[in-house]
Amino acid sequence: MAKKVVLAYSGGLDTSVIMKWLIEEYGCEVIAFCADIGQGSEVGEVRKKAVKTGAKKVYVKDLREEFVKDFVFPMLRGSAAYEGNYLLGTSIARPLIAKAQMEIAAKENACCVSHGATGKGNDQVRFELTYYAINPHIKVIAPWREWKMKGRAELIHYATIHGIPVPVTKSKPYSSDRNLFHISFEGGILEDPYAEPPEDMYVLSVSPEKAPNKAAYVEIGFESGDPVSVNGKKLSPAKLLALLNVFGGANGIGRVDMVESRYVGIKSRGVYETPGGTILHAARRAVESLTMDRELMHLRDSLVTRYADLVYNGYWYSPERTALQALIDNATSGVTGTARLKLYKGNVIVAGRKAEKSLYHPDFATFEEDTVYDQKDAEGFIKINALRLKIKAMVERGGRKK
Repeated sequence: MAKKVVLAYSGGLDTSVIMKWLIEEYGCEVIAFCADIGQGSEVGEVRKKAVKTGAKKVYVKDLREEFVKDFVFPMLRGSAAYEGNYLLGTSIARPLIAKAQMEIAAKENACCVSHGATGKGNDQVRFELTYYAINPHIKVIAPWREWKMKGRAELIHYATIHGIPVPVTKSKPYSSDRNLFHISFEGGILEDPYAEPPEDMYVLSVSPEKAPNKAAYVEIGFESGDPVSVNGKKLSPAKLLALLNVFGGANGIGRVDMVESRYVGIKSRGVYETPGGTILHAARRAVESLTMDRELMHLRDSLVTRYADLVYNGYWYSPERTALQALIDNATSGVTGTARLKLYKGNVIVAGRKAEKSLYHPDFATFEEDTVYDQKDAEGFIKINALRLKIKAMVERGGRKK
């Protein structure tokens, strides 16, 4: 029987109900853990709310810098986007939250951990793979896989009966997840994939229609693979991302509406706002175009889908992700330079890029006369590369004659 449980607690509908349910169902002490990874003002009320709901003890840890430096930036070096669109804002937060939760479980000598992920979603996998990677003997309590409540309407009813204040209502039943990298929305009207999201749902960005009519320019500096400055000013990882969120959001940048393939096999419609991340993806590609060797870039890019799948599916602490990360980090270690971007009504347009150790040289690329490239050499290059095509054509023609 569980005596002490560490709950990954956000103060939202699910974890607020779970707190009360664990106490009633298991008769255990619940230690609430909230990771501050940039949720905003909601973190300030978490401690008071958790105690009011029945938590024996509450931990709130500021993990913003660690989140961006050790999780978001490595993922950005991998140029990861799940199914071509989702920049993995929720996915990349889960291994950090679970790791910190396990540290508290060890400190408190708790035999169990719990989370608010549903039995239909990806987060249950992400949390629990991390738990077991750290402590293979930990006991996991996943209420959504145990209780009889079937959906959020029943949770709202449960919360009302027990006097638990929650930010979700029947008129706005969105499931939302926010951190310094993004905010996501699921549920409610969004379950109809043909319905356009209501404008009042968005938090981090204005609509492109309401964005300024004049373009804004921003310069982002990179050193050894990571962004380090905005408009010439050096900033910590978390502050840099926060600033770009402001720039991007003000110009309607970073909105994504997609139907994605969950790891458990279900299709799901999600709407995301990732303004700063969208800017950083474009800036990185601009600097990489100058500084990365062709074959090295192509090799890295060939692994993007596999890498994104590993992050999305929760395998951050797997040996294969670690091995891929080592290759990616080596490949991007020379990415040092500056990208100049134009932000305009939802668009991120590369306006310029420069790097001290640029592999691009006008003297080599020019259509005029140069000293390093003899155009006559191209004839032999083409003939060697065309040899297999010529042989195939000759065989096919010969076959037809017979």
